Amino acid sequence: MVPHLKTALTGPLLSLEKHLIHEMANIEHWFRIQWLEHAAPFYASVDLRNAGFKLAPVDTNLFPGGFNNLNPDFLSLSVQAAMVAVEKVCPEAHRLLIIPENHTRNIYYLKNLFELQNILRKSGLEVRIGSVDTSISEPTTIAVENNKSLLIEPLKRIKNRLVLENKTLGNFDACAILLNNDLSAGIPDILKNIEQNLIPPLHAGWASRRKSQHFKAYDDVVKSFAEFIKVDPWLINPYFDHATGIDFHARQGEDELATKVEQILNKIQSKYKEYKIEHEPFVIVKADAGTYGMGIMTVKHGDELRNLNRKSRNKMSVVKEGLEVSEVIIQEGVYSEECINEAVAEPVVYMIDHFVIGGFYRVHTTRGKDENLNAPGMHFVPLAFETSCSTPEIDESPLSTPNRFYAYGVIARLALLAASIELETHDPMNQ
Repeated sequence: MVPHLKTALTGPLLSLEKHLIHEMANIEHWFRIQWLEHAAPFYASVDLRNAGFKLAPVDTNLFPGGFNNLNPDFLSLSVQAAMVAVEKVCPEAHRLLIIPENHTRNIYYLKNLFELQNILRKSGLEVRIGSVDTSISEPTTIAVENNKSLLIEPLKRIKNRLVLENKTLGNFDACAILLNNDLSAGIPDILKNIEQNLIPPLHAGWASRRKSQHFKAYDDVVKSFAEFIKVDPWLINPYFDHATGIDFHARQGEDELATKVEQILNKIQSKYKEYKIEHEPFVIVKADAGTYGMGIMTVKHGDELRNLNRKSRNKMSVVKEGLEVSEVIIQEGVYSEECINEAVAEPVVYMIDHFVIGGFYRVHTTRGKDENLNAPGMHFVPLAFETSCSTPEIDESPLSTPNRFYAYGVIARLALLAASIELETHDPMNQ
């Protein structure tokens, strides 16, 4: 059952959704051509914002950590997609090793890890979990819920291969290694120059990846797609810029940052005027690398950055793993007009290979429609997508369940394609 959504259903977005449904055959053909030219990441999740007049991605995660929030009825979609993804990476794969995040005691992350392992096992693989966390010095069983538990084992490197050594279960030498660790703290030496297939590649991690690089690739993808289906690219694309040399504590780079914020705000205001939108423009300033919703703020005027108080400076200066922020992305803020039980919500779409396998809503009861929802206090509403987002009913209204979410699946796949091009562009082997 889909939760009741209080969504703005008038204006350009409704027209856009109708157009996407009408153009479904052409759109799917366009995607097929793209996937012949570009290899999709093994998996990804995309955070979307639906403003009623605009539908756009605001973040793309190449190490998704919410498989436990997906509709279990769609497990078969995940399994089939995983089979395709594994065959592309290692056609003869029999054993797969998952490397999780460090400090894996977060119960929600553990549930995610359990479901990810379950999907891969059902796709016909022997799957074990090996950690690069030095605190895991022996095989450790961790309870997840009810009768579910995970076995996490310490990784060992033998020459250029990562293996598990376990007297009870036997040694484990995998054909392929799946990272579910975003490498925010950097690339551990144990992962460098290994001969096994490593997916995603190391340069997909936050040690080297930048959000501004991703949205540059997304910008290029959308220009091509929007021209193909004859729509204004702004309707599915947030303006953005980035700034470097930032030191929030020392107040370095804040004038340049504030100026760039004002430039983006002016561009948004021009579009709002064109579409007769009454909302106040805003931008999101966030660390150009990293995740977990850290180092993020909503800004409606450049002076807000020139006058940050100490608490705000401290908040913006550090992200996951205690890393200092010196680069930020300035991204057009997209309002969220979707609500679940009076709380602001945003859809998150999950993909394996180039297949949409489902999604869920991130919900926050104390955040506004112009604020980041990936913050402490958020919760997830599973089962929110009644369909896989990939099978619209062409003759039905965009308000019908399959059609409501087909547009989400299209935009998410555009972000996935952008991630593919981003990884190709920044692959050290191609430099």
